[in-house]
Amino acid sequence: MEKTIIDERNGWEYELIGEQYYPTGRVMKDGRLQPETVDADNEPGDEIPIVVWAQRHLRYIKRHKKNLYFNLFVSGRLNEYLAEIEAQADDMFFRLVKEMAAQEGVTEKLKAENQMAWIQRMNNIRERAMEIINQELIFQ
Repeated sequence: MEKTIIDERNGWEYELIGEQYYPTGRVMKDGRLQPETVDADNEPGDEIPIVVWAQRHLRYIKRHKKNLYFNLFVSGRLNEYLAEIEAQADDMFFRLVKEMAAQEGVTEKLKAENQMAWIQRMNNIRERAMEIINQELIFQ
């Protein structure tokens, strides 16, 4: 079996790991983002996972900021740009959740005493943090 293959239908590249092929996680020729990872600075082992944030931002710039998308795509800096957005959003998300939880008194003690209340409050905090990141970073 070949180490890597390209699916002719969608243009995605797959790598053989064990007995199964997995997507490599690169932006393909037509600009679509494969799931999983994006190589940061093209150094082996320095991959940044592309989850929700970069995919949302990619869809946003493809629809609403076409010049930015085109310039990044043509210059070959799209992967680097998306990796940076992903890293910034992740850092911001975890920092916001931690700060909001501390401000609102959502502690391990509450978790031990009343798990449902802790889950409700943490879900609320997470949703608010996601909205802040969407407004300030993803849809800008």
